[in-house]
Amino acid sequence: MSAAQVVRMPRSAFGRGQVRAVAGCYFVASFAALGLPPYLTAILPELGDRQARWAGVLYVVPTVFGALAAPLWGRLADRYGRKRLLLRAQLGLTVAFLLAGWADSLATFTVALVLQGVLGGTFAASNGYLGAALEGPALSKALTLMQGSARAALVVAPIVVGALSGWLSPHRQYALLAVLPLTAALLLAALPEPDPVERREGGTVTLAVTAPVVSLRALYTLEFAFVFSTVISFPYLIALVDDRLPGTSPTLSGVLFALPHLCYLVAALAVHAAFRSRPRAGIVLGFVLIALGLAGHGVATNLAALIAVRLVLGAGLTLGLVCLQVLAAECAQGRAPGGMFGSLEFFSKAGAVAAGLAAAAGSARFGPAAPVLTGAAAAAVTAVATLLPSMTPRWSR
Repeated sequence: MSAAQVVRMPRSAFGRGQVRAVAGCYFVASFAALGLPPYLTAILPELGDRQARWAGVLYVVPTVFGALAAPLWGRLADRYGRKRLLLRAQLGLTVAFLLAGWADSLATFTVALVLQGVLGGTFAASNGYLGAALEGPALSKALTLMQGSARAALVVAPIVVGALSGWLSPHRQYALLAVLPLTAALLLAALPEPDPVERREGGTVTLAVTAPVVSLRALYTLEFAFVFSTVISFPYLIALVDDRLPGTSPTLSGVLFALPHLCYLVAALAVHAAFRSRPRAGIVLGFVLIALGLAGHGVATNLAALIAVRLVLGAGLTLGLVCLQVLAAECAQGRAPGGMFGSLEFFSKAGAVAAGLAAAAGSARFGPAAPVLTGAAAAAVTAVATLLPSMTPRWSR
């Protein structure tokens, strides 16, 4: 295959409305998945684990099983239809949340979390669906919007769950919030099924298929490294803030936690416009800023310094996420999108699990600053490695 090959592709009728509908449905469906795990220490005593000793393990159970199942669901989507498998993911979350909400034992609740991982996978399913309908800059922009939905849910969902806790325990909220993925499934049922390219009808457009900036293997490596270096700071950030600023209110700690994600919501589309033609430079700069921001957490001793380093981390997180979506859209050209995005989700979740384990081990041995310093080192190494020629795919005629 040559570095630049002109092909004739049918014109897709998939528009902004459908993209926004998919992103909105993911936001709605992810409320319970992202908003309730921080409350496991309040849920488990109701199920017999009075000291919530299993909270750390159960926190990563959906992630582990989601990582294992994602490649399989992606390949099945390519074979049986992306819309069908996206609906399956939303309905799978509905079943898992209902079981979790009505569980009356720790064992049943654990089974529900396993099912959440195995039957869920709405993010990969949504990306596979979009990858079948779009390509190039349109796909990378849609993927950027999907990441915006994930960040918005990560910020809003824990707040909403906390506000509802006065009326309904977080445990029972699983059953209540099951209505959200069910609603998303009903809305997605109205969307079209992206047809395989050779079966689409209508006009055609000429597209240039160019060599991707990085190889598919490099994309998976970058995804793992990015998730590892950013997520490793999540579990013990509140403890770090309390250590540096004793007496900090939970509200202020929550705002500091949310700052990097708010940066993404504000700047993602502008960053996409600026870096969609130079994603490799953007991803390197993103990892450099992540390294600087995380390293700064190790020396920040006052509120102003913590805000500054959180904003630097937010800039790196935004650059990294956006440019990863651009690189993913480039790698998706000419490939079955379900399988590719399913495998990408596997490496993303694997990075999150590795980050959680590393954060727990480092914090226990060296204190709450250890995870951010470990993440800074990982980001710095990745920034250097991204510049190496081995990251670029080899193309032959």
